[in-house]
Amino acid sequence: MNRKIILPELSLIAMIGISSSGKSSFVKKHFLQYESVSSDQCRGIVSNDENNLKVTADAFEMLDYIVRKRLKRGLLTVLDATHVQPDSRKSILQAARDYHCLPVAIVLNPPMEVIEERHENREDREFSKRVLANQQRQLKRTIRFLKKEGFRYIYKLNSIEEIDNVEIIRQPMWTNKKNEEGPFDIIGDIHGCYDELHKLLLQLGYQITDAENQRYTIIAPENRKAVFVGDLIDRGPENIKVLKLVMDMVNQEAAICVPGNHENKLLKWLRGRKVQLKHGLEVTTEQIKKETDEFKIELEKFIDSLISHYVFDHGKLVVAHAGMKESYQGRGSGKVRSFALYGETSGETDEYGLPIRYNWARDYRGEALVVYGHTPVPEAEFFNNTICLDTGCVFGGKLTALKYPESELVSVAAAEVYYEPVKPLVPESNSSSNQQIDDEYLYLEDVTGKRFISSQLGGNIKIEANRSASALESMSRFCIHPKWINYLPPTMSPPASSNFEDFLEHPDQAFDYYKKQGVKQVICEEKHMGSRAIIQIGKDSEAIKTAFGITTGETGIVYTRNGRRFFKDRELEHEFISRFSTAITQSGLWEELDTDWLTLDCEIMPWSMKAMDLIKRQYAAVGCTSYASTLVLQKALEQAKQRGLDVDHLISSAETTLENSIQFKKAYQNYCWNVESLNDIKVAPFHIMASEGRTHTDKNHQWHMENITKISDQDNDILFKTEYFIVDLDDADSIDSVTKWWLQQTQNLAEGMVVKPLDFIAHGERGITQPAIKVRGQEYLRIIYGIDYTKPENLERLRKRSLGIKRRLAISEFKLGYESLHRFTQKMPLRQIHECAFGVLAMQSEPTDPRL
Repeated sequence: MNRKIILPELSLIAMIGISSSGKSSFVKKHFLQYESVSSDQCRGIVSNDENNLKVTADAFEMLDYIVRKRLKRGLLTVLDATHVQPDSRKSILQAARDYHCLPVAIVLNPPMEVIEERHENREDREFSKRVLANQQRQLKRTIRFLKKEGFRYIYKLNSIEEIDNVEIIRQPMWTNKKNEEGPFDIIGDIHGCYDELHKLLLQLGYQITDAENQRYTIIAPENRKAVFVGDLIDRGPENIKVLKLVMDMVNQEAAICVPGNHENKLLKWLRGRKVQLKHGLEVTTEQIKKETDEFKIELEKFIDSLISHYVFDHGKLVVAHAGMKESYQGRGSGKVRSFALYGETSGETDEYGLPIRYNWARDYRGEALVVYGHTPVPEAEFFNNTICLDTGCVFGGKLTALKYPESELVSVAAAEVYYEPVKPLVPESNSSSNQQIDDEYLYLEDVTGKRFISSQLGGNIKIEANRSASALESMSRFCIHPKWINYLPPTMSPPASSNFEDFLEHPDQAFDYYKKQGVKQVICEEKHMGSRAIIQIGKDSEAIKTAFGITTGETGIVYTRNGRRFFKDRELEHEFISRFSTAITQSGLWEELDTDWLTLDCEIMPWSMKAMDLIKRQYAAVGCTSYASTLVLQKALEQAKQRGLDVDHLISSAETTLENSIQFKKAYQNYCWNVESLNDIKVAPFHIMASEGRTHTDKNHQWHMENITKISDQDNDILFKTEYFIVDLDDADSIDSVTKWWLQQTQNLAEGMVVKPLDFIAHGERGITQPAIKVRGQEYLRIIYGIDYTKPENLERLRKRSLGIKRRLAISEFKLGYESLHRFTQKMPLRQIHECAFGVLAMQSEPTDPRL
């Protein structure tokens, strides 16, 4: 019959036994390669000799270091050493305490004759049998004290048969509910407010039937489950009804509950221990005294069964009464349970006589969302990926639930003040949330060095350290206030080079790319030659303050694709934002999207508004010089011809260059005009990127264009409607029609068009497709590639251009832009939003051909 050894999934296992007792063989048989650390192995690492006892101190120092690194990451770890002396086990137990995991001892104690026989046959052991005898005596003297030393579980195997027939069973930690993904309705501190709880559950969609014996039948909404954060009792009027409802919900698997400090104190009272009956416990105990003995026993068992905290949804969600630091999550110890029930205090009291609590959430950097209660707050708000749901119902506030993963708060106002708080529930008014106050500072370690940024769209995006430094330089010297920046747009790649005569780019290659990726429909949008800009805009300054934490009274801002303020003239910017906001109001989009703010991706014209210095120094200079010098060249060539020289081919080339110079000047001049007032500016929005609580990348591009048209219709003076077409890639006529439109537009010196999958996010054979491909016209490309780029010899060379890096950057920046918006709308800390924004800025510094 197999001997079963049950091991908690997070435990530190000490193999205890004298040399040759079979510890190493046992470990290899039952544990994975990297789960074990042996003293022999560490001796070998530090000295090239596993039997070198002179390096034992160094070897055990290394062993302790490795063990602690593994425990820090929550990994089961096995120590393969003799551990026959109590002193050798102290470091094990200390490491287990430090990392809040369970110490386990597995003692191998086979008959001495078996050990001696094995020792005789080992060539790697040169010590005498007296050493074995000494180890055996030490083991016998100390083995009975293992529990007293602090080992939580002890397994003794005293025969070869027992050792050979062991079955190792790994048991999940009691806190581990990672396989439960939700959705959940997490409910804050109730404190006996039964009417509010009942109303809230009904509002959340739970069906409750109250039987005659005051027990309940509960039907949860499909696939949902309630999670209670503790403090069910005390101070409120209906403690027994709350207890019975919650207990019945748990018993019927409609709910999960963690204990609060008030339940912990009640349990002591139920067990006959002396406790102070105050803070509402006196009311609860009087109500319990009127109940049956059966209920009292049931209640004691229920509270005793409650686990300190739970980790849900593959580690993405943690629920505990008073919160849970990252280093405690999923672990088990008295210290962890104490933190879950009470948090941490400084030992001092405030002016109300209440303990001053350590604000653990301010330093929290964990990836898991921590939902808790315990400390009443006027409003539940996300703060550093945590949220407190105790909104003081018993004090006249409200009872609040968080719908997970929707991040939606649902509340029921208290019917009355049931208990006067010692400390006023509503503090002095503050214009910013806790998160916005905390976000006043960004720390270098959050945005510098080599980084890997995870994305909801898949994979990790690597940012090299030198690129991070470049982003920091740009952000710290030139960018607007970081709180404004929730999005930086990605670059766009051109299509593969065209083989059509005189064309470097043509729509056919863009269509071919998407067809190969399995995309059925694309949208072709008119491309404007202007400056890319992001517009943050709110209904009013209060909306901006709430959403962005900007308290300067601004109602919006316009910034460039690298995070710099677009308008130098603040009055002009204010007028622009006001006009734009009015157009949104008149369109009804605030109400339609249920939001007070919007993030929009736009093109602002004219190009000369931001690029006039560049035009004067580069394009105008090149155009004028080329034209003037070619005229001089033509005159010289005519004189040479008159002298009888064969220069016809040079004259032809000069004529072409002269014509190209004229076309070059027309091309860039087409995008230049004076800006003397707001009406001289044209804005072409093309994406509604985000609004309150959501991004709009789940909508297709037609939805974006249709809703933007609603805004543009309200102010035709400054808002420009972008022409667009939906193209079926299996319909030759549809492709031919839009290609002819592109040819006509570009012949009239328009820049070209942008081809995008109809779906905002499209997937192909290798993941996400290019989010957009720009197809530029012949004359626009003359600005980019030079006056004579269309000459055959130049086109042939340019067709060999490489697009690999540009396409990689376009996809990576698109993922980062999406991720930053997602984090912003989920009210995550600014450091996590700006991790993505810094990533885009870093990628902008990567060396690529700027003409692509």
